[in-house]
Amino acid sequence: MTTLTPALHDNAILLRPGDDVVVTTRDLQSGTALLHDGEPLTVAQSVPRGHKLAVRAVPAGGQVHKYGQSIGRATRDIAVGDHVHTHNLGMDDAARDYEFGTARVRPPAPTGPPRTFQGYRRGDGRWGTRNYIGILTSVNCSASSAKLIADQFRGPVLEAYPHVDGVMALTHQSGCGLVPASEGAQMMLRTLRGYAAHPNFAGLLVLGLGCEMLPAQSLLDGLDLPDDKLVRTLVIQESGGIRKTVRAGVEAITEMLPAIDALRREPAPVSELVLGMNCGGSDGYSGITANPALGHASDLLVAHGGTTILAETPEVFGAEHLLTRRAVSEEVGQALLRRIDWWQQYAAHGGGSLDNNPSPGNKAGGLTTILEKSLGAVAKGGSAELAAVYEYAEPVTAKGFTFMDTPGYDPVSVTGIVAGGSTVVVFTTGRGSVLGCKPTPSIKVSTNTDMYLRMAEDIDLNAGRIVDGSATIAEVGEEIFEKIIAVASGEQTVSEELDLGQDEFIPWQLGTVT
Repeated sequence: MTTLTPALHDNAILLRPGDDVVVTTRDLQSGTALLHDGEPLTVAQSVPRGHKLAVRAVPAGGQVHKYGQSIGRATRDIAVGDHVHTHNLGMDDAARDYEFGTARVRPPAPTGPPRTFQGYRRGDGRWGTRNYIGILTSVNCSASSAKLIADQFRGPVLEAYPHVDGVMALTHQSGCGLVPASEGAQMMLRTLRGYAAHPNFAGLLVLGLGCEMLPAQSLLDGLDLPDDKLVRTLVIQESGGIRKTVRAGVEAITEMLPAIDALRREPAPVSELVLGMNCGGSDGYSGITANPALGHASDLLVAHGGTTILAETPEVFGAEHLLTRRAVSEEVGQALLRRIDWWQQYAAHGGGSLDNNPSPGNKAGGLTTILEKSLGAVAKGGSAELAAVYEYAEPVTAKGFTFMDTPGYDPVSVTGIVAGGSTVVVFTTGRGSVLGCKPTPSIKVSTNTDMYLRMAEDIDLNAGRIVDGSATIAEVGEEIFEKIIAVASGEQTVSEELDLGQDEFIPWQLGTVT
């Protein structure tokens, strides 16, 4: 009886012609024989699912290609059939050539009637996707008081106000001991003011201690808040201490509830949506399934006139040349490169490098270098031209595909995106993130089916079907786009069902604390 040798393409994915590696779709044991381009290939070492298998020999020092790009250099000779990972692949520090605006693409205009979502119209012309009351703290010294106030509105107390999504306390670890004019202090202030102005907050209680360097009123001074946003300010030292402040805060929010509950959703063009895009717990499938599917959804929203935000600067390092080619101008492209340069200096000052970024979980999932991780991460941005580059928590005002400078640490990154005005977030994950990000709903998309089945109660959509062969990137991208509209219209995400997101408010902290 003749035993047929299984084909490599039934066990792995070649992403681009000429790539030196494939990504395995199942565990391959040492000694497994496969057929590749009519030639036998023997697996030299066991290769876990989602990891890289060499299909071309690469000498020590040679570049290893995936996605048609270098993901690093071989640290020893790599033979056909070898497992390619941290033991034989290192960083490629070769300089990249930067072009500006040479690959600009505008997604084709959509056909059919204009798409809408059901949102909350605010007095400044923006549209919210949720109807929250926020308690914004100017300093950590007022954090406990804010939580005590918010806790009074948990459980059945809000049942009489079904159109209020909740009362949340935005607490942090800063607000004092800062040099007011420093980059860190200005970043913190920008973040807090971004949340104060966010259209998902219909009501706001600003809570301070009274002697901090970022006083409560500074969070509001000069902000052009809409007239229909209900705002109160309390200072603990002026109110007579914690107990009196908590009673006054509860009274203030109780007075807001009827007016905020009276607000109703109404049709809004999808061009008013601001989509934040993030990934966490990435694996070897992130750049193959969930990220490019989200990129397709991003292109669809941009085509409808909406705004999308890519972030996590350390996770575009090594792929930034692909983004500069899509910049609408050299100025926009150079703005991105300046942020990359800042990050390289920042990492070096801390005794590291940007190649430190892939986490142990990333590596266990099959990712080896930051170059490989970044090439998969930028796929979230689709193919649309890059319209603008923003600093952390800066208000995003441009339409189209944009970029925000944030760290790769998920809650800090998403906090910046939401401060910038994101009204919906899509978060892709291969290892299993459980992030929420109130007041903005977070839609989580898995990169592989195994993880989705294991954590189905924490994931909204499964993009692993792309590798399984039951769906295409475009089909899953369409599903993500439709999910964005449904969630923007009030459908709860799994994170919201668990009431997650208050504790994930973590502003980026920089600079000296005195």
